[in-house]
Amino acid sequence: MRKKFLRLLLTGTMLLSVLPAFSASSSASAEEITKSGNPIFTSIFTADPSAHVWNDGRIYVYASHDIFPSRGSDLMDKYHVFSSDNMVDWVDEGEILRSDDVPWGRPEGGFMWAPDAAYKDGTYYFYFPHPSDTNWNNSWKIGVATSDKPAADFTVQGYIQGLPGSNLIDPAVFRDDDGSYYLYAGGGGTSYGVKLGADMVSIDGPVKQFSELQDFHEASWVFKRNGIYYLMYSDNNPGANKMRYATSSSPLGPWINRGVMLDPVTSSETTHGSIVEYKGNWYLFYHNSKISSNGTLRSVCVDQLFFNPDGTIQKVVQTTEGVPAVGPRSNATEVKYYDLINENFDQYTQKSEYPVTSSNVTVGGGAVLSGNSVENMHISGSYLQLSGINGGTNGGKALLTVLYASGDSGAAFKVDSSGDTAGDGYFLSLPGTGGWGNYTGRSNRLIDLQPGTNNVIKLSGGMGGANVSRVIVSRIP
Repeated sequence: MRKKFLRLLLTGTMLLSVLPAFSASSSASAEEITKSGNPIFTSIFTADPSAHVWNDGRIYVYASHDIFPSRGSDLMDKYHVFSSDNMVDWVDEGEILRSDDVPWGRPEGGFMWAPDAAYKDGTYYFYFPHPSDTNWNNSWKIGVATSDKPAADFTVQGYIQGLPGSNLIDPAVFRDDDGSYYLYAGGGGTSYGVKLGADMVSIDGPVKQFSELQDFHEASWVFKRNGIYYLMYSDNNPGANKMRYATSSSPLGPWINRGVMLDPVTSSETTHGSIVEYKGNWYLFYHNSKISSNGTLRSVCVDQLFFNPDGTIQKVVQTTEGVPAVGPRSNATEVKYYDLINENFDQYTQKSEYPVTSSNVTVGGGAVLSGNSVENMHISGSYLQLSGINGGTNGGKALLTVLYASGDSGAAFKVDSSGDTAGDGYFLSLPGTGGWGNYTGRSNRLIDLQPGTNNVIKLSGGMGGANVSRVIVSRIP
């Protein structure tokens, strides 16, 4: 299992996708940025967010991982955890589990779909769906991993026995007021619920099927408010799932259908989410494909959720602004995170500039050098690679700056660098500049470099178009 050496604060990276591009000399202060912006996680592609508030007062989001370049949902391979204490500054806590860690899992791996988590008596439980056989569709299990930490050191304990073997995906665990726990799962039109045993890895009673749910597809999530139980799920709306919900006076139904609470999300055929209360506000976490415009390269978002006086849910409004901060902003120096807004750009004074005509630059995968710019970076598999980059004596953080033009409303590159030991890469958002010849775009991203002069930086396209004219790598002397 691999994990980022440094926990990354995601605010600055995310803001590049919703704010105009700014230069390295920008004086924007953290206090001026009061909303999270959507998507909230842009260090990697994430989906299926499961949000929980634990005893340390932080909110944690457990998410699945979409592989770039897109290879479909079958090869989803691992899970990441993100946390915040103010809904704006999100920390990528790193990877907690991958298919290689599952001893009973499918030999070919993959199929690490939507997870959930729970806490009981000092132990964190992580629930994940995974098939045990090459014939994946008929061998689904709900695996359980445990840890004494919310975002690290999880060990697979096995899987829950006694559950139906087909359509057994998207586990969700709910804790009732009396301390009892319930497991919900299902897909392909079939929804299940069952009480969990005291050990959290067995069931206590019969499995109940919720046939009364209107147009159920997958993505169960259950919570309770003012004595009302709510079950949220995605429907079968072809190519554009909606989020529906139902209510009950019991955790196992029967359920009364209440209608649609979230319309289809941007560029994604699926929808999946979670609802949680944090610091007096209710939030809906969900995913969309705003960054990639690819239904299998998704990104987690969050917006506020409101209730009517009778307890019904108002339809959630999807925003690009996200949600306001509910606590003090993180201090990048104190906690040793890297935040593009709090970061002092002026310290990155040792600059190396690389016009795309430089001998350090190679292009391929459909990208072409045309005059003084690299074009066709919208093609899946396209790339621009810089070689022979100097990481200095000690390596470490460097500021990557890409100068570009884009006639699209927005695009993104995946960035891989030699110093990224976890191998997840980074994502660089490229807001549109209003034209393919308007080279006013300037986007920044902190990356890692190894010591020495043999570093390689690769920009991979396929997520909207941008013509690149120059790349700058800046280090602290």
